[in-house]
Amino acid sequence: MINRRKTKQIQIGNVKIDSDSPISVQSMCNTDTRDVNATLQQINALADAGCEIARLAVLNHDASAAIKEIVKKSPLPIVADIHFNHKLAIECINNGVQALRLNPGNIGKLENIKQVVTLAKQQQIPIRIGINAGSLEKEFQEENIPLSEKMVKSALKHIQILEDLNFDLIKVSLKSSDVMTTIDAYKSIAEKIEYPLHLGITEAGTMKGGIVKSAIGLGSLLSQGIGDTIRVSLTENPVEEVHAGFAILKALGLRQKGVNFVSCPTCGRCQIDLIGLAKKVEERFKDLDKPITIATMGCPVNGPGEAKHADFGIAGAIKEGYIFKKGEIIARVPEEELLDKLSELINESL
Repeated sequence: MINRRKTKQIQIGNVKIDSDSPISVQSMCNTDTRDVNATLQQINALADAGCEIARLAVLNHDASAAIKEIVKKSPLPIVADIHFNHKLAIECINNGVQALRLNPGNIGKLENIKQVVTLAKQQQIPIRIGINAGSLEKEFQEENIPLSEKMVKSALKHIQILEDLNFDLIKVSLKSSDVMTTIDAYKSIAEKIEYPLHLGITEAGTMKGGIVKSAIGLGSLLSQGIGDTIRVSLTENPVEEVHAGFAILKALGLRQKGVNFVSCPTCGRCQIDLIGLAKKVEERFKDLDKPITIATMGCPVNGPGEAKHADFGIAGAIKEGYIFKKGEIIARVPEEELLDKLSELINESL
């Protein structure tokens, strides 16, 4: 059982973010925000995958104008990602976004910040202070301290700007492409503030490497109770970020969305196409949103015995296999019938 760090609640649309709420999974569209149809198509795909919050880059006035129609039709709450231009933030709030990603110290003079914060406070729009290791202010870059601590000092500076304006609908992220720097930064700030934390490893990379980095970084922090919402950053279709996010949470027992798949790594005892079969099992049941475990095991040695915790499963034999439920063998069938028989059993049982 993971004891989560106590955090203040904010709300983005209908999604509550704090230590008493489920850790939410979010992603960022890689479409041109000005292309309303393409952006909405991707948001809908993210929603179908289970995503709970979508973030959009707002580069200019045309993008902030497009936000208005996107918000009206989006099934997910929208976060506007804005840098340097306070007018875009104001436009996005007026056009209905449910949150901002905005570092207040980067949008110019205090009067600009006050305008944004006043409007955000009136409409209860949270602001995420998003610190990235690669874009720290010069004053922190030159300090002779670890990079993680530079990130924390930058975050605290931006937090102070908002607090001085009596604004506390704050969420914070401190991301680096280096896993240990990210872990150290989050652990440090978690001791200093009670605002919810948005976890992520920025620029994590392509599918395989990016998931490994994210699983290590996010998994380490989440296992210590740190983190209230996550984004897995991949150079990939954003839908894959959502799948990866839920997989990380599921592995830690923090969220149970969809089926938990278990399969053995195969060995010389395996007499069936286990790799192919395991992929087919995942594909067949990927859309089944039930809190069950399905095991695909290569042989009777690793079959019902080692997977007895699974609700349902397959154990291979010589060109055939066993279908089992709760560790008990239900049927013995030819290899080519295994998947269909497993489907029948699961459909009858649920």
